[in-house]
Amino acid sequence: MTVAVHPPLARWTDADYPTMGWHDCRIHAVSLAEHSDDGALPRVRLMLDLDYIVRWDGPAAPGEHLSFWISPATLVFEGAWGISGEFGPLFEQLEIADIHRLDPPDEHPEPSWHIEGHNFGFHLRASGFRQHARTPALLVPRKVLTSEERGGVSFACPAA
Repeated sequence: MTVAVHPPLARWTDADYPTMGWHDCRIHAVSLAEHSDDGALPRVRLMLDLDYIVRWDGPAAPGEHLSFWISPATLVFEGAWGISGEFGPLFEQLEIADIHRLDPPDEHPEPSWHIEGHNFGFHLRASGFRQHARTPALLVPRKVLTSEERGGVSFACPAA
C-alpha cells in the first residue's frame, strides 16, 4: 500500500543543492534536446527522468526493512554544454551514487557537474538545475517506483 506525503508537489533549484541528495535514485530516461524560448540560438537542455528519494524512513521495528518516500521527478540542466561520460558495462538500471558540483575549471562561470553512478558517470557544464516533482511522494518498501506508480517515463515539469 502506498501513501502520499505532503506538500503534494515540490520544485528544487541549485540553491537547494547543499540539502539535497540523489544517492540510490533510479534514472529511467535521459534526454538531450535543443530549445529556444526567445528565437535565439538553440541551447541544450539535459533532462533526467528519475525516482527522487525524498526521505528514507528507518524500520518500524527491529528486523524490519527501511521504507522510502519517493516522487517521480524531472531534473533539468538548462544550457548544458561540454557533456561527456562513460557507461558500462550496463547490466543493471542506472542508479545515481551522487551528484557533485565543482568550481569552474576555466574562465567560464558555469560550474562543472559530475553525475556519478554505479557503472556510469558523466560530466557537464551548466549554470544550475531545476528539479520538478511530478506527483506527491509515495511511501514504498523499496528504492524505486513501479511504472504504474510513477506514471511511466516522462520529462514533464509541472509548476510547483
